Amino acid sequence: MTGNATDSAENGVQASPARHIPVALSTASVYPLSVHDGFAVAADLGYDGVEVLVTHNGDSQDAAALTRLAERYDQPILAIHAPTLLLTQQVWGSAWNKVQRSAQMAVDVGAEVVVVHPPFRWQNDYAETFAHGVRDIAEAFGVRIAVENMYPWRVRGREALAYLPHWDPVPQDYSDVTWDFSHAASAGASSLDAAKALGSRLRHIHLTDGISPSTKDQHLIPGHGTQECAEVLQHIAGNGFDGAVVAEISTRKAKGAGQREEWLAETLEFARVHLGQNLP
Repeated sequence: MTGNATDSAENGVQASPARHIPVALSTASVYPLSVHDGFAVAADLGYDGVEVLVTHNGDSQDAAALTRLAERYDQPILAIHAPTLLLTQQVWGSAWNKVQRSAQMAVDVGAEVVVVHPPFRWQNDYAETFAHGVRDIAEAFGVRIAVENMYPWRVRGREALAYLPHWDPVPQDYSDVTWDFSHAASAGASSLDAAKALGSRLRHIHLTDGISPSTKDQHLIPGHGTQECAEVLQHIAGNGFDGAVVAEISTRKAKGAGQREEWLAETLEFARVHLGQNLP
């Protein structure tokens, strides 16, 4: 026991317990099922909440519908993932409109974090003013906008410059970052090194895995790839991390609902074990 801990105990003051880091389920993890299914699965398996990926699905764009689902399943919405993916380019119009509407939705449903991807190089003014713009929107709405790490695109074995300023958020001037293990695997990056380098800027984690080297974004069950998933969770469990860990694995190849829930239950257990949380 350290001297400070001893002094506190002798003075009748108990040390503050480590924060319970919430483990949430991304609705992307049940794709192509509905947002409703995401809430139901999260509740069935004992997750602490949900991250909603805004897609073409009507409920994912409707704050009132999401609030009803959160109340029905007792699953708070911890984050909104803005529709900044290639497959959601037609959702909510312009790039800045996507970010602003996602921030407003976060406020409406009580979420603290908005996840965004970095701009594509061809998005011109949006890409050039992105870092300042997301900071201004975050301040205006009172939410955290956490920019997600991506990975290099490769064409005929050569890297194509798809993102501006870059796919790696670590050296960028972002106040908050989302770290995705599958994207790190595709990039050949060390997630543990990134977590240490980001420090308090690490706001949000997408728990998944991938095998390096790979040109695919694999979104494997954590522990089934080569990323340092366990080590990162153990690191954040003891360093004051005040964000959330969100399961974001691909279950599209699952053989029915039973296998999908097995995979998502395994992901939840992995998180609980390596965060040092008691299992039910």
